[in-house]
Amino acid sequence: MVLSRFWLTIFIASIAFTVFALFSGDSYTIDSILNGKKDDPILISERYLNDTPSFIRDSIEKAPEKTIVINRDTLNPDTTYVYKSKTVKLYSGVQKSDGLLPTCKNTLMDIILPLIAYLAFFCGLMELLIVSGASEKIAKFLSPVFAKVFPSVPKNHESISYMTLNFAANFLGLDSAATPFGLKAMQSLQEINPEKDKASDAQIMFMCLHAAGLTLIPTSIIGYRAAQNAANPADVMLPCIITSFIGTIAALIIVGIRQRINFLSATLLVAIMSVVAAIVGLLFYINGLDLIGKSFFTANLSGLMLVAIIGATLIFSFIHEKKFTEKETTIFDAFVEGSRNGIQTGVKIFPYVLAMLVAISFFRNSGLFEIISRWIAIGFSQIGIAKDITDSLPVAMLRPFSSGGSRGFMIDAMQNFGPDSFTGRLVCIFQCSAETTFYVIAVYFGSVNIKNTRYTLATMLLVDFICVLAAIMVASWFFVR
Repeated sequence: MVLSRFWLTIFIASIAFTVFALFSGDSYTIDSILNGKKDDPILISERYLNDTPSFIRDSIEKAPEKTIVINRDTLNPDTTYVYKSKTVKLYSGVQKSDGLLPTCKNTLMDIILPLIAYLAFFCGLMELLIVSGASEKIAKFLSPVFAKVFPSVPKNHESISYMTLNFAANFLGLDSAATPFGLKAMQSLQEINPEKDKASDAQIMFMCLHAAGLTLIPTSIIGYRAAQNAANPADVMLPCIITSFIGTIAALIIVGIRQRINFLSATLLVAIMSVVAAIVGLLFYINGLDLIGKSFFTANLSGLMLVAIIGATLIFSFIHEKKFTEKETTIFDAFVEGSRNGIQTGVKIFPYVLAMLVAISFFRNSGLFEIISRWIAIGFSQIGIAKDITDSLPVAMLRPFSSGGSRGFMIDAMQNFGPDSFTGRLVCIFQCSAETTFYVIAVYFGSVNIKNTRYTLATMLLVDFICVLAAIMVASWFFVR
């Protein structure tokens, strides 16, 4: 219900702002909002040559007709002036995301179809885990811990193994595997949910822990930093781990207090300390490697673990092939059946994802998001927040709405301020330490037709805010001399 109201609010507010901007003269056309394509310049005005400032008129009159003149010394470097028939068309900035209509197309082509392919493959593997009995063994092993965090989940329930695989995939930066495992976990938890249209306590806890996204190897962030010629692309790895760990603990505490979980349980404390010890041990090991060794380790660990999961699943299924025979199927047929279920899940969540991404595209391209973020940045600067931090805020603000959009701001910040600047590093930590909240809620709850998400959205946004504060403090600790 909260998500529905949010969706309507951003749509109506964006439409109202678009109409106001068009008739107040602040916008020349709304075509970019409807049809604009990513990285296309946006036409903001058209004027007669004599109505333009003198320095623009002089530079244009000296240039050949039908040329683009860019004055980088006195103007925004993203602003171009096109001269033709004594009129000047001003194009400012670049399209920050596809317009409404391209978003509809690209949601299917660039998001849903790849997601369906991932779902088909990994749901096929999960079917092998179920039939072979591997998921039951994983659940049985981890039940003592999960019973404390998810008290409403029955002992040895199959959802435990799916949640474990989801957390492990997130931990290793395997986004393509984390989503299928997470969707399977939500579907399994839905089977024991007494109110099918209302999120259960277990589903809310799982969603908030998933959104916190504890990550060990931020592979994509390291790759983007390397592409921007950072001196040490992996220097943000430890801050990313610390920030995402703080977010995970915050999510556990906030939801745990709401659900009255016993945090003094010895089993839970031992589990948390074990995770901390594992992270610290890996960090000590990575810190002891030279630059080439670090690059090799971070580039290959996640991929190696994914191959290990696939290999272990197939080997375990082969060893227990008798169980497949007892259920009158084969390993291959079981994989195909699981893949078919994955495809059905992908088709089911398509409308939810489309509705959310189109609304967010409208919100961003209308210019309303830019104005809000600018005023927030100005407000922070007025209370003494450093410019290095305010320059990074667009990434933090956009991250809950759009991964692609915040990624674009992150790359832009590294290009403008340098990948080794404080701003360049902080935007990377922002990008790594939070989740695309609205997209995740639409996908996960949409996959099980839950309409009432209860306090999930508020909690996830609060965790995102905590991650932003933690990222600023951690980045200041590591990179401010």
